[in-house]
Amino acid sequence: MKNIRLYIVLFLLALASLALAQPKFHPGQVVPKPYLKVFGYERFFSVSPITEELRKTMEGCSFKAKQYVDWDRLRYLRVLHCDEDGNAIVGEMVCNVIIAEDLMEIFKALYQAAYPIEKMLLVENYGGDDEASMRDNNTSCFNQRASTSGGTVSKHSYGLAVDINPKYNPYHKVRDGKTIIRPEGSEYYINRSEQFPYKIEKDDLCYRLFRQHGFYWGGNWLSGKDYQHFEKGW
Repeated sequence: MKNIRLYIVLFLLALASLALAQPKFHPGQVVPKPYLKVFGYERFFSVSPITEELRKTMEGCSFKAKQYVDWDRLRYLRVLHCDEDGNAIVGEMVCNVIIAEDLMEIFKALYQAAYPIEKMLLVENYGGDDEASMRDNNTSCFNQRASTSGGTVSKHSYGLAVDINPKYNPYHKVRDGKTIIRPEGSEYYINRSEQFPYKIEKDDLCYRLFRQHGFYWGGNWLSGKDYQHFEKGW
């Protein structure tokens, strides 16, 4: 009996040592495949309230006014996503609590299918500059700013819209005879008959998952196209 107890204690100590030895992966880091085989991927998927530390980082950058959404309505997401080469990368995102669980389910399914998403970092890494974030093909959600089409507040200001692989899935619209394309440098990707990496197509896995969770796709809009954009109402 004493030997059994000793073995149990030693086993628990071994598990504790393994847990303590686990490295801390930061957003943007690649997680080695052998590590995932041993410890799995579930621990990389989490939803949590905005911490005081993160709040200080966001204030005056992506977060500018409570009139759109207050702190207690926002959530911080940690996920894994795969790039075009199949690397598993730690991603992060801030969104509205209304869509937090939806996004967790969507990104988990996309990761399991190795659906390619190149980057997923907070816009604070780009000084809150949406254009810079898009040019870097960064997938993001919350950012209090004007709508790309102009004149209105974007759903991103409420944390209710997500832009996926924006460089390869640009926004474009003809206004007053002038073609507007965002981000700049994405002109080639307006032609959706071309084949290129990170392209979102109607009825592909990304499209289907977001639609199943009640999101609208900007690629279906009539007045202009926003192939990167998925949003959900209240």
